Amino acid sequence: MFDYDEHRTIENPMIGDRVTFVKTSAETEGEYELVRVVLQPGGGTPLHYHTAFSEQFEVEEGQLGMVCDGRTIVLLPGDSAVSSIGSIHRFYNDSTEPVVFLTTVRPARYFEYFLRLSYGLACDGKLRSNGIPKSLWDAAVFFHWGETYMPNVSLKVQKAIFGTLYRIARMLNVEKKLMKAYLNG
Repeated sequence: MFDYDEHRTIENPMIGDRVTFVKTSAETEGEYELVRVVLQPGGGTPLHYHTAFSEQFEVEEGQLGMVCDGRTIVLLPGDSAVSSIGSIHRFYNDSTEPVVFLTTVRPARYFEYFLRLSYGLACDGKLRSNGIPKSLWDAAVFFHWGETYMPNVSLKVQKAIFGTLYRIARMLNVEKKLMKAYLNG
């Protein structure tokens, strides 16, 4: 395993996952973000897609299951896979051991903000069991920063709903409060 730096590593107590920021957006001038994830058994994401960035997954230890555009694969140490912009995908750990993998997000966008917000809200007990913020306004910022969409709902509808809620959340200074609480800003 590797050493964890307390300022670069965040943990989600709800699911036991750990993310270490290897290269931040600031360090790469927004070109990419590189994170190391320790995903516990049973962990993973639901099917989703991104319209603004791609993700590359490379396994260091264990085995990572992935579904990408309807195809299921298992990545072992040294294996990698890319989820391109618009690809419907998910990753998961259905083994009995943690899996350690690197994720490169290109371009970096708000990925670090999204992860820090998500894990920060989890630490404060402000997420539902499905990982979505309990507060509608926190959820609006969460979805805006995550740039993540559900495959079975019209993109136009999702953007209209979450875009409107995000604008209201900004007017209510929710984004500023969340930045101060979880991004030291």
